Amino acid sequence: MIAARIRFLWAVASYLVVQSLLLGVAALPGALALHGIAPYLPTATWQRVVVLAVGLLPICLLSALTLIVATAAAIRLLGWRTPLGQVMPIVEYGWPVLDWARRGMCSHAVRLLVGTPFRGTPLWGLFLRLNGAKMGRGVWVNSVAIIDHDLLSFGDGTVIGHDVHLSGHTVEDGCVKTGTVRVGRNVTIGVGSVIGIDVEIGDGCKVGALSFVPKHARLEAGATYAGSPVRRIDDKRERVSEKPGR
Repeated sequence: MIAARIRFLWAVASYLVVQSLLLGVAALPGALALHGIAPYLPTATWQRVVVLAVGLLPICLLSALTLIVATAAAIRLLGWRTPLGQVMPIVEYGWPVLDWARRGMCSHAVRLLVGTPFRGTPLWGLFLRLNGAKMGRGVWVNSVAIIDHDLLSFGDGTVIGHDVHLSGHTVEDGCVKTGTVRVGRNVTIGVGSVIGIDVEIGDGCKVGALSFVPKHARLEAGATYAGSPVRRIDDKRERVSEKPGR
């Protein structure tokens, strides 16, 4: 028990240090830019305000890009990953669950600071790719509720709607359970849908808004699904195929 507490405290302390460094690195380009242009700013107050307002967007973009690259690099360098196919008891504070938690918290900072204003843009897609998600060409992700990027894959031309929750983990009976989510090509997932772990969605499949795809589900290519849990609606005789639960 003492060892578990020590691991937990070390994980918290190391996360705080790493996150502070990442935020500092992200703020550095903007601070240097402001310092560099300060001597050349006009003397009139209103002119200074106009110049700074015009320069605010480029500075924010530069800081966002820096945070994306620095966070993805730090996560890879420190080896904080989401273990595949694991059942990790939370109260034991083992290193796998602590690594997963630290990875998630660092990613969450990017979601708040970059994903919220830039979701659906190349910047958000860049972070998902750098953080381990396998993404084809023309993938459009308009949701920040995308978690465990290293366990996710999206085929060419896939569209993820606003506020879709899609992750590679679930918490059950005090344990974190992980599994991949594979989304095929030209798939559309509607607004507010929830996708469980160990799910495969076939090419050209459509999932209606506010739908729930349970864990271990297999959605057929070219079909249309909706509901909670989802059922195939273009052929009422068929239901979502599901492997035996674990």
